[in-house]
Amino acid sequence: MDSLRVRLGLLGLALLTGFTVPPAASAAEAAPSPTVEEQRLDRAVPREILRRSGFDTVAPRLARALDEARSYAQARRAVAHEGGLLWRRAVDRAQGRGPAGGDLSRDDDRPLYWARLGMTREVRAWEPQFGLTDRQRATLLDELERTSRGQTALRYPHGKGLKRILVTGFDPFTLDRDIRISNPSGATALALDGTVIETAEGPARIETAVFPVRWRDFTEGTVERTLRPYLPKVDLFTTVSQGRVGRFDVERTNGAWRGGFADNDNIGRTETVPVADPASQPQWTTTTLPYRAIVAADTGRFPVYDNTGATEIPAGGTEPVVRPEGPTPGSTARAGGGGDYLSNEIAYRATLLRDRLGLHDVLPGGHVHTPVLQFGAGNTTEVTDPEFVRNRLDIITQVRTILRVAAEES
Repeated sequence: MDSLRVRLGLLGLALLTGFTVPPAASAAEAAPSPTVEEQRLDRAVPREILRRSGFDTVAPRLARALDEARSYAQARRAVAHEGGLLWRRAVDRAQGRGPAGGDLSRDDDRPLYWARLGMTREVRAWEPQFGLTDRQRATLLDELERTSRGQTALRYPHGKGLKRILVTGFDPFTLDRDIRISNPSGATALALDGTVIETAEGPARIETAVFPVRWRDFTEGTVERTLRPYLPKVDLFTTVSQGRVGRFDVERTNGAWRGGFADNDNIGRTETVPVADPASQPQWTTTTLPYRAIVAADTGRFPVYDNTGATEIPAGGTEPVVRPEGPTPGSTARAGGGGDYLSNEIAYRATLLRDRLGLHDVLPGGHVHTPVLQFGAGNTTEVTDPEFVRNRLDIITQVRTILRVAAEES
């Protein structure tokens, strides 16, 4: 009782003299503000896309799960569960399973993108009573990113007689130019995940994952962390992104250079692509996809090109030079065939990883650029239209055919 009187007396003295009781060691750190990417959620187009797909329930569901969590461990389990559930729901919707949730075309990749941002914003703003450190919040966000992108759900059946194909896509980007934008590579990933294509040599199973359009994530190694366990086990891989208007390109060469274009958080980077062991880093990597066979095949309505170009600073030079036939010996990269943005970088990182794993001569892999996904003529405000849907479906179908040709030639 005496010790209790002492503690009460000290507390009363603190209150009277303006002192505060020291916070507990596990007290929560201030919740960060929403990112530039997350702030776009408040605009009309994202809200419409979420409503017309039924994905407007995703972020509130996660918010409820977080509110029910009584520990960091429970919160992490909830985030992983809800992230994985979002990926499966998006894949199922794209492949015609379960309810459509609204009148938006099932092949649309945008509900996944905007719903994920709603979830990350909930995690970023969450302030639990038990306290959350910056490091713990970052881990929750990482868990959510990986599970909701299919990066932790890559599964191939055991046994022989089945080829294994790995495909990656991207989020929508350049959203400040047109917030309605969809990315056909992300739509392709949803449409093809877990599917089997029949080739002349038997069935081939496709597994997919989607990556963010953010320099920071690539610097932190998201590509290598995702692909490293699987490249030694697959028979073919291709990274896919949106490229030029009206054409597909199989990119022959990838360069070790970031050209500075702003990402989805409006951050640019102009520098050599940062990788582990930079002392052994090459300026260029090359495709090992069977590009001649892909270009020669009738794969769909869009023409497919073997894109050999690159931009370099020649050995001994100081200014960039465009090389239509590819880089020259000893040159410094300034752009691969696919440019100097994150599409070039994912191709560079994936093929560099292939080579560092000793798989250059045995694993076909590289990058395919799809046509730009265009809206119908005159549509400058609506989130979708028949031509927009047709273009996306045709691109998805053509990527699938390109993969079949590549598998048969590998």
